[in-house]
Amino acid sequence: MFTQHEYFIIIISGTLGVAIGDLFFLASLRRLGAGLNAIVSTAYSPSIFLIAFLMFKEVISLQAYFGGVLVIIGIIIGSLEVPIDRSRKDIAWGVFYGFLAQALTAFSVLILKPTMVIHPVVPIALVRFSMGAILSIGFLVFAKGFPALIETFIRGFTHLPLIMGSLLGTFLSVIFWLAGYKYTLAGRAAIYNQLSTIFIIIMAVIFLNETMTKRKWIAVFFALSGVLIVSGS
Repeated sequence: MFTQHEYFIIIISGTLGVAIGDLFFLASLRRLGAGLNAIVSTAYSPSIFLIAFLMFKEVISLQAYFGGVLVIIGIIIGSLEVPIDRSRKDIAWGVFYGFLAQALTAFSVLILKPTMVIHPVVPIALVRFSMGAILSIGFLVFAKGFPALIETFIRGFTHLPLIMGSLLGTFLSVIFWLAGYKYTLAGRAAIYNQLSTIFIIIMAVIFLNETMTKRKWIAVFFALSGVLIVSGS
């Protein structure tokens, strides 16, 4: 059973990481497009390194830092597509929102680390996700009205891929994501988290029949090499 303080921390985590953080992430994605947004998202690992040091005095090895750099290089190689239809203002605000989203996400998971040492991950994820979902629903009703909420639920529950994506990509992935921070150093977990962009490249080839170009192969090589280095550190 959580104490009042632990409930407060989990609620703050859900508010910052799920509700507010996701809003800034989507704002960044709209302004930058998927490619540049993926590059801006590499700010996640440095944010974890800095906040983990400030909060817990955590320092990972130089070998792990080097592996993290290789992973980030791989993401940049695989994602770099300069948008020609974006204004400088959109790009500037998109980068700002993206950095803010990554910093909020990093802080939201690290404030949970002391609680995760004591309690199982699943109940923490349930409370955190529920708080974020409630606030997100509130934002939607406030911005677009109650009919928009009803329409969203109707469309969502009649779209099987969206339901599966919500289950696998939101709830289950968050459980494993939190578990990573529970059982290993935050810096290491952050580097592993950044691999999601590389997995998207690989799965797009498998499930969407996208072409695995030379640039994508190089990106995967850098990222996987970085992960092997981090794992051996």
